[in-house]
Amino acid sequence: MLKRTPELNTASMADISFLLLTFFLLTSSIDTDQGITRKLPPPQPKDQKAIDIKDRNVLKVLVNKSDNLLVQGKPINIRELKEAAKLFLANPGRRVDYPEMEEKTIPGLGKISVSKGVISLKNDRGTSYETYIQVQNELTAAINELRNELSKQKFGVAFKDLKNPGYIDAISKAVPVSISEAEPENIGGN
Repeated sequence: MLKRTPELNTASMADISFLLLTFFLLTSSIDTDQGITRKLPPPQPKDQKAIDIKDRNVLKVLVNKSDNLLVQGKPINIRELKEAAKLFLANPGRRVDYPEMEEKTIPGLGKISVSKGVISLKNDRGTSYETYIQVQNELTAAINELRNELSKQKFGVAFKDLKNPGYIDAISKAVPVSISEAEPENIGGN
């Protein structure tokens, strides 16, 4: 007489597999690419004329197809871009070759000098994505640092730590995100 091996009951295996799959899907994180957060201006009405900006109020940043960075036509290292942008927008010495400053009364801050400066960014179609993101990060960091400095001066805390919506709005008006990005084109470069 042969002994029979008892069979393993596998009826609940499908349920267990489904529960494990659901558990891992819900608890694991999936890496996703993150974009650049920017609030775009509203569309310009068709009957409105283009805004004329004085040349001294524009910081021209150009990235060519070889990922070389030019600021106001002069080569610059990407690591120096943040400080150049901060200096341009803040214009601490009120230099005539840097942007004009306009006295504004901002609720929560009082009378304050606000830069009329605009950073004009133009990329070659051949610019690498890595360089494009580095330039965007440096320009955003310049604005964030200017906001942090003003926030610490006026409210004693960094801009990102402000809780009062009125204070956040005031600092945002005093140091606006003034980056204009042109359509990429074939600029060239070595």
